Amino acid sequence: MSDLVAELLAGKHRALARVITKIENHEPGYRELVSQLHEHTGTADVIGITGSPGSGKSTLVDKLAATYREQGLTVGVIAIDPSSPFTGGAVLGDRIRMGSNIGDMDVFFRSMSARGTLGGLSTATTDAVKALDAFGKDKILIETVGAGQNEIDIVKTAESVLVLVPPGSGDDVQMLKAGILEIGDIFVVNKADLEGSDRTVQELREMLGYREGRVPSTVGHHGTSDVDATIEGSDADDGWEPEIVETVAERGEGVDELLDVLADHQAYLDSSGRREQQRRQRYAEEIRTLIREDANKLLVEELEAQGGLDNFVQQVVDREIDPYTVSDSIVEPIADCLRERRDESE
Repeated sequence: MSDLVAELLAGKHRALARVITKIENHEPGYRELVSQLHEHTGTADVIGITGSPGSGKSTLVDKLAATYREQGLTVGVIAIDPSSPFTGGAVLGDRIRMGSNIGDMDVFFRSMSARGTLGGLSTATTDAVKALDAFGKDKILIETVGAGQNEIDIVKTAESVLVLVPPGSGDDVQMLKAGILEIGDIFVVNKADLEGSDRTVQELREMLGYREGRVPSTVGHHGTSDVDATIEGSDADDGWEPEIVETVAERGEGVDELLDVLADHQAYLDSSGRREQQRRQRYAEEIRTLIREDANKLLVEELEAQGGLDNFVQQVVDREIDPYTVSDSIVEPIADCLRERRDESE
């Protein structure tokens, strides 16, 4: 085990920060670090917080972290910010809106860049969560860059997903139909002291199917996929019914209730066996993602070795060759090597 990993496991925050920096920058050896950390993971609760810009995500995350600390729990916060087009780094920096936990070493905060990924999350986020988990953080909060159809990547990392909706804006509720509705385990109407909050809550209830006494099978990324579960009175497992909580994060109102609902969801994950099922799904997706990334790098390397993309493009333009033939010429040598290796192992 490397000295850096040993220091992280010993609880040294400086080592934790260095490991996450290596992960985010993809520095040489970062994959070996993450591999060494893997066996020490699996104890933290990972909570994702998403929602439209201006819904108060950062303020709520700050209050959640502070309340967890009052309960004697340690917290890690990863805030995913938009990427700088110049440096690739996080645009919003250290998030000055999360100020109440400054100086508390048991709240480790890290602002990370989305690095252009559509869902606002990258493989670096997943690895950073592993580092925080191995370090021993009890709760890991991931605040995403915003909301939209592509924000569903949060379910690949978080166990519980909070979706924040500001009051008084029908557009924000309608936006949920684009994909966010399906991933939320808990919907938070933040800034509930503003006009229109009651209407927003009612609209959410209608969308979640509460008026019919049932929850659509697509709702909640931990809910059942069994069609029978949507039928009222069915014996099928109804799964987790998404909750709606009203908060005024700036004043800390509703935060305790929200934490109670989060605790209920965590208990549900354990009692239903969904936590283990989700863990398997998460690892399967991570493996697929890493294979795609590594294969893409290998293919790009081979493409350059055969003269580069521009050379092939010109040949295609001149009708000397077609795109399928180009692809075959790049992929087939690699495929042949893999088949040969597989045959030898048999």
